[in-house]
Amino acid sequence: GALLPLWLADADWKKRHASLICLAQIAEGCQKVMLAQVEVLVDMCVKGLQDPSAKVRWASCQALGQMCTDLGPSIQDKCHAKILPALMAAMDDFNNPRVQAHAGAAIVNFSEGADQDLLPPYLDTLITKLLVLLQHGKKLVQEGALTAMASVADCSQTLFVKYYDTVMPLLLTILGSANDKAHRLLRGKALECVSLVGMAVGRDRFRSDAQRVLQWLQALQGVELEADDPTLGYMLQAGARLCKCLRDEFVPYLPIVMPPLLKSAMVEPDIKVSEADEEEEEEDEEEDADIEHIRMGDKVVSIRTSSLEEKSTACSMLCCYADELKEHFFPYVKQVADIMVPLLKFWFHEEVRRAAVQTIPELLRSVVLCRDKGMHGVDANSVKQFLDYVWPAMMDALGKEPDAEVQSASLDSIAEVVELVDPSLLGAEQVADAFKRCGRILKEADERRKEREARRHTEDFDEEELEALEEENQQEEELFDQVGNAIGVFMRKFNDAVLPYVETLMPQIGALLDKARPSEDRRIAICVVDDLLEHSPGGRAKYFDTVLPILMEASSSDHADLRQCSVYGLGILASKSPEKFRQFVAEALQRILAIVQHPDAKSEDNEMATDNAVSALGKVIEFHSEAIDSNAAMIAWLGALPLTGDGVEAVSQHEMLARLLEARDVRLLGTGNAHVSKLVSVMVVVLGHGTRLVVGEVGLRLAAQLLQLQAGVAPEVAQAALAGLKERQKTNFATYMSGVVPAPTED
Repeated sequence: GALLPLWLADADWKKRHASLICLAQIAEGCQKVMLAQVEVLVDMCVKGLQDPSAKVRWASCQALGQMCTDLGPSIQDKCHAKILPALMAAMDDFNNPRVQAHAGAAIVNFSEGADQDLLPPYLDTLITKLLVLLQHGKKLVQEGALTAMASVADCSQTLFVKYYDTVMPLLLTILGSANDKAHRLLRGKALECVSLVGMAVGRDRFRSDAQRVLQWLQALQGVELEADDPTLGYMLQAGARLCKCLRDEFVPYLPIVMPPLLKSAMVEPDIKVSEADEEEEEEDEEEDADIEHIRMGDKVVSIRTSSLEEKSTACSMLCCYADELKEHFFPYVKQVADIMVPLLKFWFHEEVRRAAVQTIPELLRSVVLCRDKGMHGVDANSVKQFLDYVWPAMMDALGKEPDAEVQSASLDSIAEVVELVDPSLLGAEQVADAFKRCGRILKEADERRKEREARRHTEDFDEEELEALEEENQQEEELFDQVGNAIGVFMRKFNDAVLPYVETLMPQIGALLDKARPSEDRRIAICVVDDLLEHSPGGRAKYFDTVLPILMEASSSDHADLRQCSVYGLGILASKSPEKFRQFVAEALQRILAIVQHPDAKSEDNEMATDNAVSALGKVIEFHSEAIDSNAAMIAWLGALPLTGDGVEAVSQHEMLARLLEARDVRLLGTGNAHVSKLVSVMVVVLGHGTRLVVGEVGLRLAAQLLQLQAGVAPEVAQAALAGLKERQKTNFATYMSGVVPAPTED
């Protein structure tokens, strides 16, 4: 509005400060409005960084940092040339350390949402300035500079190798010298920075220094740390990062990092139970910020939260080690399982329970991989024994879990367990128990939904309660989603064998399909229907007539996610029940094309639904070409390629593209090879994305086809497509064209 620019120009620094703080506070809730004016808003902040008042300059850093978080990555893409130079200039303000430190914090916000390709023009200057702050800044500034350096390294990844020989010795010096009490946080942040820099440059470059860091960690274990020393938390997290960086080379160091980790995971909560009146008197005398008080009837339970946070962090790091090291973690599987299984019902802390339930599938994966690779004498019976140990505990904890988010994590872990084991290892009773729990969760969630609806109509219902209600609704949707995902995994593994159990939930799932229910509820139910159609031949035959009209109707929904799962279901029926589907193919094709050819088909909100519609179109072309105008359908299909949103559907459709090219399908090539230029452009983009949009072997097949087709088009066609790729994507393309599959990356 007009007010903020006026206040920014006001002679009173308080008004200039307030206007910038206002920008910071409204960024999260006004994203669309602010993105439309983002360059103007950034100009305001950049002007504020030149203000004579240090407090206004600090507020500008705050506003820029918050906007980078709330409006990213768009603000980084559009305004990096203004934001980064302005923040780097603010880092030179040695007369005002708080401004320097806050400029560093804003760099962190920027880096966390920025694309790697934005940084190269700024890295030389930025790293140099951060090194100056580390060597000459106040302690507050040094701490901020370490966090900024870590964030920049994490964003730039291998680009940071250039600066490694300059940065790492300084970090190790800080790590070794910051030993007094006043510098404990600095030491912790230096350790964090070392580990993140190591992850960025990779284990080959970091290997020798990683050994020094691990020796330092080992020496520190002999030092008695004070209860409020933050070093332990940084140690636990750094160990996990070193593990992620070194991978199997980290195994020899497990004896160094595991003892303190196991000790922290087993730490008993510091709890005191007292009479309510007595506790209130003590609170009046002295309030400890580290103590959380929970009233239970006439008693008050007081818990020291720092011990719980230490325990939670340790459990999360154990999960990380098991995830990264897989079969190499096996020597610790039993010990860690014996810690985690009781913690599934650690009612004092949700994050501990979440970490415990997320660790169990990783431990099981370690056992399964050892069986598959013949390691440690593990056999099928070992897998069965572990499964029989954890499954009842997971079911029991799920039935008693009071927190919806932890319930969601539990269901996700149960689904992972089912994915990992042979179906023969789960008996009918165990499967029935899981479906029984899912049914109870759906029933209780629906009861809570009705209670929330009733609250809307109370006299004292206000905006604050509406916000709380919407947050609860989001948690319930996530819970429904995880129930649906778990059911889907059971169907993928057991096929028709679990159909009777799925049918026990049909009344509750069917209720979610009602048009009066929110679109998100309907989406979740249709996802379950999709899994049934895809993985249960008996269910597909039985429910075809019931679900087809639902899928047809929902595929025209305004809700993009509902369209996505509905059109996916149409694709399943087109390919898996072609005879029965044939009489409906004309209507289905009309609905599919309406999605594919919509003017906003490729917008961010619609892309996933469009990709699924293109995949459904491909199935219609493949299985029903005689019932449609296949030339027109093929033109629409090719026009929608490449797919870049939904990786699964992209892989499927780009493999179909390879098959059609190899068959020299005239519908695809067009009369007189009219479509070859489009095909060349599509293949350049697909190959540029490495293994994200195509399986490596299929990528090589596409590269071979591209070599043949390029001779028939002007060189400018491929050059124009290549010009739109990022540098690492051009490298992927060149690798494919040389006959080699590129290493997996984000692109």
